Amino acid sequence: MRRLTIERAALLILFVLLFTLATRIPVDTDTWWHIRSGEHTLTRGMIYTDPFSFTASGQPWINHSWGSQLILYGAWRLAGNVGLALYTSVLATAGMAVVYRMCAGSVYLRAFALVIGAATAAVFWSARPQMVSFLLSAVLLYILYLNKRQHIDHLWFIPALMLLWGNLHAGFSIGFILLFGAIAGEVLGNIFNRGSATVVSWAGVRKLLLVAAVSVGALVINPYGLQILALPFQTVSIGALQNFIQEWNSPNFHGRETWPFIFLLLGVLGAAGGSRERLDWTDFLLVSGTAFLALLAGRNIAVFAVVATPVLTYHLDAILNERGWVLRSVKSVTPAVGRLNLILLAVISLGALVVIIGTLNPVGVRKAQEQYLPVRVTEFLSAEQPPGPMFNSYNWGGYLMFAAPQYPVFVDGRTDMYGDVFLTRWLDTATGGDGWQDTLNEYGINLVVIENGSGLARQLANSANWAQIYPRAGDEDEQAVVFARRGTP
Repeated sequence: MRRLTIERAALLILFVLLFTLATRIPVDTDTWWHIRSGEHTLTRGMIYTDPFSFTASGQPWINHSWGSQLILYGAWRLAGNVGLALYTSVLATAGMAVVYRMCAGSVYLRAFALVIGAATAAVFWSARPQMVSFLLSAVLLYILYLNKRQHIDHLWFIPALMLLWGNLHAGFSIGFILLFGAIAGEVLGNIFNRGSATVVSWAGVRKLLLVAAVSVGALVINPYGLQILALPFQTVSIGALQNFIQEWNSPNFHGRETWPFIFLLLGVLGAAGGSRERLDWTDFLLVSGTAFLALLAGRNIAVFAVVATPVLTYHLDAILNERGWVLRSVKSVTPAVGRLNLILLAVISLGALVVIIGTLNPVGVRKAQEQYLPVRVTEFLSAEQPPGPMFNSYNWGGYLMFAAPQYPVFVDGRTDMYGDVFLTRWLDTATGGDGWQDTLNEYGINLVVIENGSGLARQLANSANWAQIYPRAGDEDEQAVVFARRGTP
């Protein structure tokens, strides 16, 4: 009880609350094709060609997330939606715990910064392989932090980390962005600020370069070999991503969910300008570089949060120390105070547990998933078995692949496999543009699962060749509509 000070209790409460914040209902459609892929890999072996669509069936596919998919599938098999929610919350909390280790200042200052950082990153926390990249990016940055600020050299863990990362998710590109950003920052530090206690020496820079080279070699130790290196470049070159995939668009700053990102960015700028401590070159390059990436595509906001949160604390701590506004750390308390702190921790933990249970109750999960996923449509397809092939919404392809596996999908979230030309044609067809009939006829489509009110839905509703079979008269589904070609046996 004497060791349970208010600081330690506050730290534990912080991570209880972060865990609760990160626990959310799995409603991302990409979650489900990752689960289906994990099941296929576990039961039938590694995937080298597409087994799930009829438009790209048999075409080469680099399933870069195969390791994470096995983890996701295991979480699903063990505990269903609860397992997927806990997968997200465990990885998110672990990532923020690593970020906390890099922060400076008192527990209260770190907690303040961590809340802002977590609120920033939480926008893109979901049950997907990207959560593994979130954690591993924090771990790699921590290794660089130890080397730079604590003079503890664990750099040779980085190649092993990249070997693991390359078999879990294509987000390994984040690792190289951080690594080469740090190298460039230390080069500038040696040129303009040589002798600073936080600048890595030229010998250290050479070691970083060697570690980076070995990491590239370690990365190719995966089922797809050298092909994995080109994958990030192929993905970002797909123009259709920016056209209709929200997370690849620039953030919408009219939405309040992006405001923590603004607060964190402005907070770093203000703290760096207000403190007498010079902004380190590596910190500048990593913060500005990841901020640019986040402004370019919202999916990169979480990486910015990992980088910027510790930097915010370095300068806020400097400001507080310059003014003597530093709270002394209490090493021990009386048993009575310790018991009060324990009661406070227990009450908040119990409340967090109640919130988590309430969030993940089956009725609430079903309602949330029906709002974002075509749950009732897949139940209709499984019950009625209308003949395919099927044209489907891009947004629902992953869930259809999982919940209606008897229908090979037309398209889904595997953008790297479909390519720009095909995705652009899908978009033109789904919006009911010129040539929609040509696409459906060319692929022999007999079944269309699309958003209610979409351009294609309006075209089909006015076509004599198509009949709406879902929702039926008397039923309601504001989300989805299903059409079948007339005269199909």
